[in-house]
Amino acid sequence: MEPGDCDGDNTAVSALLQGGVQRVVIGMRHPLQHFRGNAVRALRSQGLQVDLLGEDLTSKLIEDAQKECLLVNAPLICRAHLHVPFSVLNYAMTLDGKIAASTGHACWISSKKSRNLVFELQARSNAIIVGGNTVRRNNPRLTERHGSGHMPMRIVMSQSLDLPDEANLWDMTECGGTLAASAISSGVIHKVYAFVAPKIIGGKNAPSPVGDLGMVEMSQALNLIDVSYEQIGPDLLVSGFLQPILDMAPTIPSPEETFVVDPTVSPYESSTIFFYVSWDTYGALSNFSPHPIQMPDENGDSVTWLSVEHYYQAHKFVGVDDTAARDCIERIKSSKSPEEAARIGRSMQKQRPDLIRPDWDNVKIDVMYAALKCKFSTYPRLSSMLVSTAGSVLVEASPHDLFWGGGREGEGLNYLGRLLMKLRSEFVEESSSSTNNTRLKELGAEVKRNTKAM
Repeated sequence: MEPGDCDGDNTAVSALLQGGVQRVVIGMRHPLQHFRGNAVRALRSQGLQVDLLGEDLTSKLIEDAQKECLLVNAPLICRAHLHVPFSVLNYAMTLDGKIAASTGHACWISSKKSRNLVFELQARSNAIIVGGNTVRRNNPRLTERHGSGHMPMRIVMSQSLDLPDEANLWDMTECGGTLAASAISSGVIHKVYAFVAPKIIGGKNAPSPVGDLGMVEMSQALNLIDVSYEQIGPDLLVSGFLQPILDMAPTIPSPEETFVVDPTVSPYESSTIFFYVSWDTYGALSNFSPHPIQMPDENGDSVTWLSVEHYYQAHKFVGVDDTAARDCIERIKSSKSPEEAARIGRSMQKQRPDLIRPDWDNVKIDVMYAALKCKFSTYPRLSSMLVSTAGSVLVEASPHDLFWGGGREGEGLNYLGRLLMKLRSEFVEESSSSTNNTRLKELGAEVKRNTKAM
């Protein structure tokens, strides 16, 4: 990666010059905007030959090398562009997918070699997060054990705070299935390390690594990207990314269709704006953003929903004459977060498909569009932000939702992005009409004044 000039310290660049290096090959430009290009210019100004992969050097081999650069620098890229920490989910499980016996006993599933590798991963982390169940069952220390001197911050996430008074923790991400499912659903997990031990424990109630994600079809399963396999002692380590690194993000499948939806977009010259989690720069475009909306119910009465996702999930069950469907609507409505609302709606769709309204496939796009239009019409700041993206392709970068999102490699339909571009086009047209009407009124008033003056 291009070296950075940190607060005026150009030691890295100076060392190359003083060392007599004549040619420098850089795998990728620095991801931080205020560093990007500085070292390249400095080196070239001193007469060094500087070649950048993908710019000065191109080939299939170079493409593979570029990809490796992205992978090895993934934590910094994530922090620089998404402004969130690079998060890793780490767990060990038996061959039949259990992280503990039915009794909760889990020491030890993986081998000592695997556990030592986990300690090395923890030593490179800034924080280690576990769920309350992990503390109660495993009594972990969450300490660095290789003498590097770095001690990650230890964090316990618990809903009940029912934690033991005495635990090794009191004298990372390794967590139980509940916390893992919540983290994955929230889109905060970037990489997974799964240690699979050649053991079978069985047990109907034995816990698994990831709890309910609310998915109803195998096509919704999350596929890891850039998967690698490594034997660690008797165990198999499977690792890979849950989210694409920024430069490998998907694109909308049909630029021509985008132009039909929004004429402000030039199919082959436009930029692409990706959005996914609600705290991104364009996170407010997401149906998970925390912006309450008021929509009429079946009786015409105004009802407040905490987010577009709350409204969308609840309307899967609207109009179904069944107590369970009505209860589900209330549970979704009272959910504390869009993620919780999504889990309830998806889980019920999986467990009780008979409760889904029969016309859902035909109306779900209209339901989503109505909620989006209400949201962006309610909050002027949001509508201004949406209009400011005119000319750009909007892509919901969900790696696994191939209907609303763009998919991992552009294979998704990206209907959420398309609806937003359609709404943006309406807003731009309304703004243009309003401006023209105002100008006509001003001209009319001016004509009247001139007529009176004559």
